Amino acid sequence: MASLPTPTVTAAGATTKTYSSSFTTTSPVISSWPLFSKKCALNKPLKHKISCNAGSSENSLNNLDRRNVLLGLGGLAGAVNLTSVPSVGAAPISAPDISKCGTNPLSGFRPGESTPTGGDCCPPDSPQIMDFKFPKNEAFRVRPAAHLLSPKYIAKFNEAIKRMKELPETDPRNFLQQAHIHCAYCNGAYTQSSSGFPDIEIQIHNSWLFFPFHRWYLYFYERILGSLIDDPTFALPFWNWDTPAGMTIPKYFNDPKNAVFDPKRNQGHLQGVVDLGYNGKDSDTTDIEKVKNNLAIMYRQMVTNATDPTAFFGGEYRAGIEPISGGGSVEQSPHTPVHRWVGDPRELNGENLGNFYSAGRDTLFYCHHSNVDRMWSLWKMQGGKHKDITDPDWLNTSFVFYDENKNLVRVYVKDCLYTNQLGYDYQRVDVPWLKSKPVPRAPRSGVARKSIGKVKQAKEVSFPVKLDKTVKVLVARPKKSRSKKEKEDQEELLIVQGITYDSEKYVKFDVYVNDEDDDASAPDQTEFAGSFAQLPHKHKGKTMSKTNFRAGLTELLEDLEADDDDNVLVTIVPRSGSEDITIDNIKIIYA
Repeated sequence: MASLPTPTVTAAGATTKTYSSSFTTTSPVISSWPLFSKKCALNKPLKHKISCNAGSSENSLNNLDRRNVLLGLGGLAGAVNLTSVPSVGAAPISAPDISKCGTNPLSGFRPGESTPTGGDCCPPDSPQIMDFKFPKNEAFRVRPAAHLLSPKYIAKFNEAIKRMKELPETDPRNFLQQAHIHCAYCNGAYTQSSSGFPDIEIQIHNSWLFFPFHRWYLYFYERILGSLIDDPTFALPFWNWDTPAGMTIPKYFNDPKNAVFDPKRNQGHLQGVVDLGYNGKDSDTTDIEKVKNNLAIMYRQMVTNATDPTAFFGGEYRAGIEPISGGGSVEQSPHTPVHRWVGDPRELNGENLGNFYSAGRDTLFYCHHSNVDRMWSLWKMQGGKHKDITDPDWLNTSFVFYDENKNLVRVYVKDCLYTNQLGYDYQRVDVPWLKSKPVPRAPRSGVARKSIGKVKQAKEVSFPVKLDKTVKVLVARPKKSRSKKEKEDQEELLIVQGITYDSEKYVKFDVYVNDEDDDASAPDQTEFAGSFAQLPHKHKGKTMSKTNFRAGLTELLEDLEADDDDNVLVTIVPRSGSEDITIDNIKIIYA
């Protein structure tokens, strides 16, 4: 087993409240697990049993070849080359001053309510802040697959949530207070005042902050639950929606007698197969077709559209700017569609899981994001360019959370890169989507060439264009017939630039490449390049937001046998809330 470096940090104890950033150069050391294995070996002894039979559930919808298995390892592989770069002149976003938290609810009222939806999501203040210290000499936690939990573990999970809900409302560990954390960081309640920009909000979606923020959020949430039931081994289950047996909501979440129950879920989806490409309304596809599409979406978003750190994590987000560069592949899908698929359409804004401000009020949110966090570890295991960002502004970004002892703790992105260093890992389960690569609908179709004269070139389009109907455009390729080395050095990327959308709506559109038929390709077909999706949220003082979308073309064009073509035909199909969307440009770049 190879050894790789692991970051370490020297943390101070309690200090007066300040919000500064620093970059500590480190020399990491960590053990790497093999990519493929049929064993259920764990890197620490456990007090509870975890089954290896992830694919043998009676609820499995497909008999998938168990030889096609990638173990769901928690950050144990994929070294991060942390370059020794000082933070001179850097501008990371500093943890917010929570004493300056300001509510920013969504517009709209429910009948009988005197305040707008969203309410007050500011946490209790604290006169002191502690710097984070890595856990030492404590039990290791292994997050289990939610659909494989034993009755004993389900009871333990319920008891922990029950006790969290019973805490006083003023306790920062209280269930609703914990839900407010997501609300505050997502709906303009915090500004970058600690970084010197009091008029610019902090938004942890649509950028490279998405993964590290949620990892830290779950880390403290999990520790609070464990402390409430006096079980240091307790770990949050992950909703294993990336394997057929886990693609439904586990039954115990739907039992009103359980503390993990939430009545604000889509009642038509309580027993159905999740739609990882959910458009805001149900399709007429069968469960078997949904499973097939889901696995193809996972392959596309974890492989084809996640070729480098920017593609996977999202674009840069530094102090003094807003997150407009675009979210990462997994954040777009499956993360966002799953939120909306679970949210209750009977509610004004799709509460609870279907809206950022209320998502944390559903316990399923934490299991959903536990699996999202697992994707970070799985992605790094692919090697090559699949490594953490080395930019000091990313590494030095900080957040604050309350821990299990009600201490306000400041954490840095650079300290959450390895799950085993944080004291947790994931149960080993099958990852069938690695063998679920989409297949071409019409290889070597020549559709782009045949569209010349019938469809406008991008340079001829009067941008911005409104997405109130399907948009087709020919996009010129700056290069074609690239060598193998050129492809290894730079990915060919389709960029949909300057997407302006109403942030208070669930918005989604799908992107297709060289798809000539009127009935768009299915997600398991190569021509389907990906989706842009945004969950409703509030921005400070505005409702319209701007961002970008990108999709990988190198593998896609090879599979379509279109690598020698001068153009690609791009089709953008609006799916939900797109009537107000405008697009500034569509182009191809190499990065």
